[in-house]
Amino acid sequence: MRAVIWFLLLFAVAVVAAGTLGTNDGIVTVYWGTYRLDTSLNLFLLALVATCFVLVSVIQAINSLTGLPKRAHEWRVARRDRIAQAALRDALAQYFGGRYSRAQSASQKALAIQADTPDLVQDNEFTVLGHLLAAGSAHRLQDRAKRDEQLKRALELARHSSAARPAEEGARLLAAEWALDDRDASRALELLAELPPGVSRRTHALRLKLQATRLAKRPQEALKTARMLAKHQGFSKVAAQGLLRSLASESLATAHDIDQLRRIWLQFDSADRRDPVVASSAATRASELGAPEEGRAWLRTFWDRLGELTADDRACVAQGLIASLPGIGPDWLQRLESAAQAFPREPAIAHAVGSALAERGLWGKARALLESAAEDPRLPLEERRHARLSLARLAEEEGDNERAVRCYESAARLG
Repeated sequence: MRAVIWFLLLFAVAVVAAGTLGTNDGIVTVYWGTYRLDTSLNLFLLALVATCFVLVSVIQAINSLTGLPKRAHEWRVARRDRIAQAALRDALAQYFGGRYSRAQSASQKALAIQADTPDLVQDNEFTVLGHLLAAGSAHRLQDRAKRDEQLKRALELARHSSAARPAEEGARLLAAEWALDDRDASRALELLAELPPGVSRRTHALRLKLQATRLAKRPQEALKTARMLAKHQGFSKVAAQGLLRSLASESLATAHDIDQLRRIWLQFDSADRRDPVVASSAATRASELGAPEEGRAWLRTFWDRLGELTADDRACVAQGLIASLPGIGPDWLQRLESAAQAFPREPAIAHAVGSALAERGLWGKARALLESAAEDPRLPLEERRHARLSLARLAEEEGDNERAVRCYESAARLG
């Protein structure tokens, strides 16, 4: 196709030349001193074009000759750049392959080539990545001094170059991850606090912050971070629920008096306070701190709507109520009887209601519920043991020592 186009262009030029030059009878006269030269206009034009072509060719040849050193220098720089890039790629491949000594050597080679080539020194992004690979390899080799030195160089270079700004963010995240590997939670939190707001809300940064706060024994801050991760879908729904409940329980366990426990409870997110498992943990802790009435107040809302909860959540609320029984008032009797009638086949409800009735001194009603709970294999072993101990105490209250001995023996067999 290209040959056809050239042929058509040549044909057009020939037609134009024949049409214009064929009928041109002009003469050009050149005077030089006493000499005179007459030539046709066509020959003059052809000579002029040929002269211009020769001049342009000569000028290009001279420029090519004088530009040889520059092109040779550019070729050498490009060659060294290719070698440095190949060394950096090799370092990356060796790092992911678990050959950290080779990765460190390859990254040092890439940095040395760049340092020896002045034209490549300005590529700060390349330098930062090389230092990060060297630092990562040193970390894997447990060479913390060299790791910190390489990381410091990478951060200094990235701080003064806008092109290497993403590499600086990556360097800080890596440094925080390495601090967690060293079990240095305060250092990790310090590095994460220096991140820009947009970077600190990324999923990876939030995961690192969650690990750091848990390592630093800050369950309340860890709970807030975990909730942000859950909103960013950093966990599955089931995993997020389990983690949030665990962190809430850890936060409640840090309370040393009822006032502190109340403050922690009020600081919780509304979703946490609506969680029956978290409320049960709070009620249990309140009872341990000598304020069971506070725990019962937190559980009352859930007990009034047991039908809306799952069986596991009802069992958890029942367990929290058992821990908060001391001093339970008569206002709970109607709730207890309604729950026993609504869920007659759930041993956890039977255990909680029976224990509450026993606390109120209603031994006749309590005994039947506790006996059914104590013999139900679906109830956890510890709760079955608790039910049998409650039956033993009821027998002692009634003066039936033989039955009390049997209940104590059966409880002891459960461990």
